[in-house]
Amino acid sequence: MIDEVDSASNNQVFLDFLSQLRGYYLIRNKRPTFQSVILAGVHDIRNLRQKIRPDAEHKHNSPWNIASAFEIDMSFNVHDIAGMLTEYENDHHTGMDIPKLSQLIYDYTSGYPVLVSMICKCMDKSGSWDDPSFENAVKYLVKEKNPLIESLINKLEDDQQLCNLLYRLLFQGEKYLFSAYDATIQSAVMYGFVKNQDGCIVIANRIFETVIYDWFISSISTDSPIFSEGFKDKNQFIQDGQLNMEKILEKFIRHFNDIYGSQPDKFKEEDGRKLFLLYLRPIINGTGNYYIEAQTRDQKRTDVIVDYLGKQYIVELKIWRGEEYNTEGEKQIAEYLDYYHLDEGYLLSFNFNKNKQPGMKTIQVNGKTVVEAVV
Repeated sequence: MIDEVDSASNNQVFLDFLSQLRGYYLIRNKRPTFQSVILAGVHDIRNLRQKIRPDAEHKHNSPWNIASAFEIDMSFNVHDIAGMLTEYENDHHTGMDIPKLSQLIYDYTSGYPVLVSMICKCMDKSGSWDDPSFENAVKYLVKEKNPLIESLINKLEDDQQLCNLLYRLLFQGEKYLFSAYDATIQSAVMYGFVKNQDGCIVIANRIFETVIYDWFISSISTDSPIFSEGFKDKNQFIQDGQLNMEKILEKFIRHFNDIYGSQPDKFKEEDGRKLFLLYLRPIINGTGNYYIEAQTRDQKRTDVIVDYLGKQYIVELKIWRGEEYNTEGEKQIAEYLDYYHLDEGYLLSFNFNKNKQPGMKTIQVNGKTVVEAVV
């Protein structure tokens, strides 16, 4: 079993070693030899071939014609995580809510083993296993440097096609069918960015999604006037340790109209969520987290869930498609609030109708309070 194959794949000594192993295997009927060779790394054997050979000689066939796929699912399910937490609880008696915490960890990691381990390590180090400790662990993974996240970012910086795919998936809400023959999709799967879910590709987990969103936003924040306004405004939105989301939306409308109202040609419909996240990020940075609800990420609407000091805020972003569609959106967010056991939510509409009436209003929908903001 040979570890760290990716870093050694362009080393001639390593290539000679592989050749020697292949020679031993070919004469296995004449003398005793090994039963298998395991190359451990990120790239599969076909991608490794492309790294080994000069650019002019790239081939897709395997260096060995005996390579077999590793098909074991290494991810944890909720039951697996609960089992590990139960063993820990038996030893340490923390009083943690194992079913709730197991589900939370799975919801954010999709069972990705390293992320599960890192979250648990952070909570163990803090000595607390409650909701604030879990939020701090997630925040640490997203904000602080670690080898796993650095590796993901390096892949994005090195592969423009992969970068474009993830941008369209996240910011433009485009849907892509899973394909075993699309090189970019297969790279995204191999590196762990996406997974196959019901025949479509989706971001692998919430933590990776937040990291990728932050990376994209950071790359454009220095040139974004809306980010600068959010940075300047951030202190006024924190009252008694909680976010004033209504005031955030009110100020966002004002800045949006000041910056883009006179230059509508500079704004595209799919830019709405990007601009709101650009404005929101410096406000919650260092204290809160956010993620996008995958089931509602499309070209028409998306839901942003903000976790800030133990409280959740749900903001639905959507493009204005008329009164009937807007009424349907109000009902949807009320249902979503019911699912999250919240009484108040927020609806941010980007209206490109010349006769629009921008502003704020508060309505009651199915017993829920919905604050609507129109830009």
